[in-house]
Amino acid sequence: EPFALETVYLPATEFAGLASASLGKNSLFATLQHDYGIELAYADEEVDATPADAHNAELLALPRGAPLLRIRQVIYSTSGKAIIYGVGFYRSERHTLFIRRFR
Repeated sequence: EPFALETVYLPATEFAGLASASLGKNSLFATLQHDYGIELAYADEEVDATPADAHNAELLALPRGAPLLRIRQVIYSTSGKAIIYGVGFYRSERHTLFIRRFR
């Protein structure tokens, strides 16, 4: 049963050949580090709730309008450069968001 739908965007000019990488064997993050020398450091994320549209509902095997968690993120390298923009939709009944805050 599907539990998440994620879409990520990277600058094509900097990651030639990434579309043909074997991401079924290695994670995107591991591939970026191993093949491109990019070490990811941190992400800025925005989380909200949204109803599943027809497309997401079909892919996540949910009724249209079911509640989803939507996470938009920008992931940065250790040099502070934005590398990945991503949007993820997560089944709310199968995900828990943990937040730690400091003063």
